[in-house]
Amino acid sequence: MALKGLKVVEFVGLAPGPFCGMLLADFGAIVTRIDMNPQNVLDVLQGGKRSIALNLKKPKAIDVIRSLCRQSDVLIEPFRPGVMEKFGLGPTVLLKDNPQLIYARLTGFGQTGSHALRAGHDINYIAVSGVLSMLGRKSNKPTAPMNLLADFAGGGLMCAFGILAAIIERHSSGKGQIVDHAMVEGAAYIGSWLYRSKNLPIWGKERGDNILDGGAHFYDTYETKDGKFLSVGAIENKFYRQLLEGLELDPDMSQFEEEADRRKLFESTFKSKTRDEWMCIFNDKDACVFPVLTPDEVKSYNHNRERNMFVDQQQTGTNDVLVPSPAPKLSRTPARTGATTTEKNGFEMTEKILTEIGLVRDEIIQLCEEGVVLVIEKPKM
Repeated sequence: MALKGLKVVEFVGLAPGPFCGMLLADFGAIVTRIDMNPQNVLDVLQGGKRSIALNLKKPKAIDVIRSLCRQSDVLIEPFRPGVMEKFGLGPTVLLKDNPQLIYARLTGFGQTGSHALRAGHDINYIAVSGVLSMLGRKSNKPTAPMNLLADFAGGGLMCAFGILAAIIERHSSGKGQIVDHAMVEGAAYIGSWLYRSKNLPIWGKERGDNILDGGAHFYDTYETKDGKFLSVGAIENKFYRQLLEGLELDPDMSQFEEEADRRKLFESTFKSKTRDEWMCIFNDKDACVFPVLTPDEVKSYNHNRERNMFVDQQQTGTNDVLVPSPAPKLSRTPARTGATTTEKNGFEMTEKILTEIGLVRDEIIQLCEEGVVLVIEKPKM
């Protein structure tokens, strides 16, 4: 795997940090999560990672983390500025312990600036980035795309990119460094094209009046007879002509005139057939028309199945959870999702992690008894 041998310490947090660690783990890194609760069930992205629960109020727990970081390549921490310093685990300390450490700080507003210490969530970060103001239908309020843009795309994904960039640089300098990644800045950077395309004909109008944000009848979703939906992205004229042909509409219809009338015509036409009936027509046409699949449908969809795009994560006592396979696909060193691993993070895993930093079994049991290491099951004597 591409990142085989890379050792990562990840402090448990909300979505962006675990996603960043998941990306590295799926591509082969050994990711060790520092948890504060041995029964943490909120992090659904922990598959494929090792985990150890520590009481960070105990000085010996801090010693354990410092020992782990001395032997690691990367640290991912998601706390507000100053928290790691209060623990005695700030970059000044850990980079002195290990000058090659990549110390990644993943926060909403970054380590500096007037908002640095303030709380926020995805919707706040994309609001301050300016991107939220561009999202939503005409005459409606700005609409956030769930928490995908700041938490995951601008947060975890961009932080992983920064980590890998720092690792590549380390090959020439031999030195680690701090990755100060703010989700506000990540979301803005993800939105670079939106900012830099204002003078293009497909953009630059008010929200909801542009080709790509619902302002064009040929780039939208349409409901079908059976209450399902199709996505239509026939921007180029050659695709638009194919679209008209499939809909059995006037082939000479102008693409950029009478927008309101065209939209009403498209809406009524698409409702005349079911989604599958329309796909029987458009499967053979390059009209940029594809079904809007639900989570229950994506795995069985022919193209997705051929590409092994999803796998099932076995869940005890519940239905299986669908998990997207890692992307992109590498030809020689492909990634593998950790979501399907069956290894449990119990005492045996804790013992394995602590043995790697030189502790012996009696010392590990003593740390458990002192409440430094938190475990659910008691170690076997």
